[in-house]
Amino acid sequence: MFANAYGLARRFTLPVIISTRFYDGSVSSGCGAFIVVNHEGWIVTVAHLWQSHHAAQAHARQIEEFEKRNAEIDADVSLTPKEKDAKKTALRPNPNWITDISFWWGCWDGIVLNDVRTLPDADLVVGRIEPFDPARVSHYPVFKDPAKNFDQGTSLCRIGFPFHEIKTTFDAKKDLFVVDPDSLPPPHFPIEGIFTRSLLAGKTKDGRYDIKFIETSSPGLMGQSGGAIFDRHGTVWGIQSTTRHLPLGFSPKIKRGNVEIEENQFLNVGKGIHAETILAFLKDNGISAQISVY
Repeated sequence: MFANAYGLARRFTLPVIISTRFYDGSVSSGCGAFIVVNHEGWIVTVAHLWQSHHAAQAHARQIEEFEKRNAEIDADVSLTPKEKDAKKTALRPNPNWITDISFWWGCWDGIVLNDVRTLPDADLVVGRIEPFDPARVSHYPVFKDPAKNFDQGTSLCRIGFPFHEIKTTFDAKKDLFVVDPDSLPPPHFPIEGIFTRSLLAGKTKDGRYDIKFIETSSPGLMGQSGGAIFDRHGTVWGIQSTTRHLPLGFSPKIKRGNVEIEENQFLNVGKGIHAETILAFLKDNGISAQISVY
């Protein structure tokens, strides 16, 4: 059912590899997704992928203050070496401070995200990747007209980049991250479900937008955040945001060895940013997007 639609959606749903180096020297990487909206290089993705960018900025200020305090202690001639050591030990740097971070958009070198606009209440980010070569994207998305036939029970598909390990190191001499070539390219992974209902979460803090999500009967997987949720025509109904765990209301008991354990049961469902919210935010920011005729 989704073979042709998947062939379209994979052309505009691309990976973003996020590599992070921490104060203790450790390095971690993960992969999310984004959608290229038009030939100008505008993209949409989820705000929680962009949170580490803001965290890195906050951590840079904290590291600067920490190093300033260390320097003040070193320069204090009234302190003995033992007292200086005690004061510096008491400062306790956070090993999880982010010292370096990289967003590798589309696995294309030299690409940065500019003109970033966020709608954090709806977990939405738009921005423009630059420089952008339109020839790299052979098909741009058509978003579902939210005023027409948003029918419950419609079969949908979601893609992204789960079940794939990204191995990254940091080259301190060159001051850059190095992704293991064997980790590339991250493969698309589709999963189907049906549109179960729309979820309303009130207004944004500024009162300008309705916060609206779609729910699907299948969960979003790690690595699919920001990926397209689309129908059999390849039309985008939303982008994956989070997975919800709905309690089923029964708790069977099982025995493990001699211990009886109560197992709570949940239904894992997907939650995506509704096309209505996406289109409203794109329009207000002067970003063109195609809308379906149905």
